[in-house]
Amino acid sequence: MPYTPAEAFPLIAAIDIGSNSIHMVLARVDQGEIRLLDRLGEKVQLAAGLDEQRNLDEAAMTRGLDCLRRYAQLIHGLPQGAVRIVATNALREARNRAVFIRRAEELLGHQVELVSGREEARLIYLGVSHSLPDAEGKRLVIDIGGGSTEFIIGERFDSLLRESQQMGCVSYSKRYFGDGKLSLARYAQAYTAARLELMSFEQAVRKLGWSEAVGSSGSIRAISQALAAGGQGNGEITPAGLAWLKRKLLKCDSLAELAIDGVKPDRQSILPAGLAILEATFDALGIESMSHTEGALREGVLYDMIGRQSHEDVRERTLSALMERYHVDLEQAARVEAKALSILAQVAEPWGLNDEWHRELLSWGARVHEIGMDIAHYHYHKHGSYILEHADLAGFARIDQQMLALLVRGHRRNIPVDRFAEFGEEGERLVRLCIVLRFAILFHHIRGTQEMPEVTFHAGPRSLEAVFPAGWLQANPLTQADIEAEAQWLARVGYKLGGR
Repeated sequence: MPYTPAEAFPLIAAIDIGSNSIHMVLARVDQGEIRLLDRLGEKVQLAAGLDEQRNLDEAAMTRGLDCLRRYAQLIHGLPQGAVRIVATNALREARNRAVFIRRAEELLGHQVELVSGREEARLIYLGVSHSLPDAEGKRLVIDIGGGSTEFIIGERFDSLLRESQQMGCVSYSKRYFGDGKLSLARYAQAYTAARLELMSFEQAVRKLGWSEAVGSSGSIRAISQALAAGGQGNGEITPAGLAWLKRKLLKCDSLAELAIDGVKPDRQSILPAGLAILEATFDALGIESMSHTEGALREGVLYDMIGRQSHEDVRERTLSALMERYHVDLEQAARVEAKALSILAQVAEPWGLNDEWHRELLSWGARVHEIGMDIAHYHYHKHGSYILEHADLAGFARIDQQMLALLVRGHRRNIPVDRFAEFGEEGERLVRLCIVLRFAILFHHIRGTQEMPEVTFHAGPRSLEAVFPAGWLQANPLTQADIEAEAQWLARVGYKLGGR
């Protein structure tokens, strides 16, 4: 769930649960810079455990959990906010991901965030850009993972274009070389499939342009190392180098025969799939050369963490852009936000809303609760909820978006308690946050044209009472009617609302 660390921690850690490997980095923050202390990586191939129904089999889960059990020792004792764990394509695809995530969280003692493909791309770019010299001009960054490939064009530390496609070295290896046989025809099938994936956005990438192409993560690293070991330059990847490596691979009739110099044994069998994807990418985008960098998703997660600690939170920029795009009344949003946070301060203790993420989520909800009005006033809370749940919101984990979307969905009329219940024991706290937001909106029903009084709030286990100055409610019948109508809505979810 969302949080903003209250202080900079002496140690921070990031874990990347990928489709092919699970990586972890442990670091110290020194004067705003990250000093890596430990870097771990294990090949578990979660994507290989996805069956035809897109369920992760028990063997793959066990491989992943055994790895995380070892990592848990290194982060034992680190406080909440000092560790960030992100899961990518294999778990995005897995229908039974909730089972794996629950077991992983029990092992690690920290929340696992399922990130979208475009959020994964943003974090990859952040990691790559911090690992390279700060230079003028745009960069094209490509990361071939086990289940997906991310494409980013950015400038300095900001990503301008982010795409994530369903093609990876493990998933393609399983699909096109699953029986272990290697041939030109099979390689051509993988290459063609990748070209088809690229067609949807290759023109946009070419139009935006770039001055430097950079690859990150295992597949591109392995190809770079194979070219260097074969005397094909110093690790720079070129179309000629790819053609040389392709000829070398296709001299073998099976994956088991592969023994490419410079490539680790556990990477050999998925190299043809990774090469097919990269060759298709070079051809589609017209890439003439590519370098490799060690910066990747996990480093990006670390830099995103310290950005949040130093109040450079990309989520704030994301919400501001969203509010601008959907023409939100900024003054009304600010009024509602201030009142909601004021109410929260009074009810936080009795309602168990003391965590920083409660304050943060309520603040977000107040700012964007009216974005659906840009579509239509009728059911605008539902329109806004849909936008928040399904948009690519940079900086937000999936669970952040789902909670925020639900808060906006429930800010008026009926509160869908069954949806809130899906969040387990946190569901009731989310209902209470929703009630706070609803009252703040009710309080500013008259949009800034009336002087509003100071109100005291008293919260019980299933009740909220608002105490106005003597005689104010009787003198303001619209607000009194609003409270009476709201009391009926809250009664449906077992809460009593009173105003006097």
